[in-house]
Amino acid sequence: MNISVVIPLLNEQESLTELHDWIANVMQSNHFSYEIIFIDDGSTDDSWQTITQLSQKNANVKGIRFLKNFGKSQALHAGFNKANGDVIITMDADLQDSPDEIPSLYNMIISEGYDLVSGWKKKRYDSVIAKNLPSKLFNWAARKTSGVKLNDFNCGLKAYSNDVVKNIDVNGEMHRYIPVLAKNAGFTNIGEKVVIHQARKYGSTKFGMNRFIYGFLDLITIWFLSRFGKRPMHLFGALGFIMFAIGFAFAFYLGIDKLFLNPTGRLITQRPQFYIALATMIIGTQFFVAGFLGEIILRTKESKQRYLIKDELNL
Repeated sequence: MNISVVIPLLNEQESLTELHDWIANVMQSNHFSYEIIFIDDGSTDDSWQTITQLSQKNANVKGIRFLKNFGKSQALHAGFNKANGDVIITMDADLQDSPDEIPSLYNMIISEGYDLVSGWKKKRYDSVIAKNLPSKLFNWAARKTSGVKLNDFNCGLKAYSNDVVKNIDVNGEMHRYIPVLAKNAGFTNIGEKVVIHQARKYGSTKFGMNRFIYGFLDLITIWFLSRFGKRPMHLFGALGFIMFAIGFAFAFYLGIDKLFLNPTGRLITQRPQFYIALATMIIGTQFFVAGFLGEIILRTKESKQRYLIKDELNL
């Protein structure tokens, strides 16, 4: 199969039929074999009924329905698990991503050898204050932190080789950082393509300003995991050693001073250096313990189901 189109959605019933028809026309005109996988992330409107109707008309349409809203990352994870295409295309269900971009994204993966191609919505139709400026700041921070030189990490329109989606683990709220996850997994041939961004036709956005706050917190998380996720003792052990060394130096100084330099002076417990030494050695020990616990957890962790599927169609 040439292409799998993975589409996570939440309450997008109005746009689904139009999006399906658009994708099907693009696939047929380019003679692609394809599948469209809709992942209903706990919609409360008639999205699932629409997906069911589309699957009855078109056997290439497949559906996954979550028991409740688990988030976009979990939806993508479920879609990636089911995808069979040589190239996997992800896009949002709100018609702001253009299916006309699919052939060129496909060719960049197959003909030009990219592992991943991310869309860049260079000209946007979003609010400048509410989305554009925070997005630019967010993308700048993501580039500096991750080393992945993309202009638009948040763009939902991306193309992946099958190897990429089968070897990365998208969890939590990490869908924004799939290119970083791919790079950390060893897929370094990452490209970018300017894509058309269209104004929302139906409904309203499901994301508010809080997504940028969560995005920065996730960025810190993925930076930590990429550098120390497989060796937490390297970080916590180094911090523990530094803190313990500072405390030990203060304690050693106090001991020398009391025994040899000023034996008739104040008691050690009456000097502020004593409490600095005590606190820093305790903190240093705690960092060591955190590092050991991190190593133990890393070696004993078990995979845990992160979402519950209620229904599937054609899968």
